[in-house]
Amino acid sequence: MASIRQLLASKGHEVWSIEREDTVYNALKLMAEKNIGALLVLDRGKIVGIVSERDYARKVILRGKASVKTPVSEIMTSDVVTVDPQMSVKKALSLMTDRHIRHLPVLEEGELAGIVSIGDLVKNIIAEQELFISQLQSYIAGM
Repeated sequence: MASIRQLLASKGHEVWSIEREDTVYNALKLMAEKNIGALLVLDRGKIVGIVSERDYARKVILRGKASVKTPVSEIMTSDVVTVDPQMSVKKALSLMTDRHIRHLPVLEEGELAGIVSIGDLVKNIIAEQELFISQLQSYIAGM
């Protein structure tokens, strides 16, 4: 089973973020430009939250707020769950399932090393299973 470190090595370490005082509108605009579902929220370079499309749908639209006036700090999730790069993909997926989250920032020695989504983890597990099946088929065919 692959580790988060191995997944980031193939996926990349790029992380998109926004400041807590910025507007929800600007966060949505950045997410759309980068084709991503969440942004880390920073305050002077430190992670203070995460904001997602789900936060927008549940905490802005459904409450009748205006995205151009609402600061990200009003809707972000401030209890950010992070993982270490040594964690296995399987364990990270289990953590995401248990906590009902879709994005995990990766911290190595307190420094941001990347972010993984539930989609990244599922793709990795499927690729590993396909490789395993292919190896089994080759083994069986060679008997």
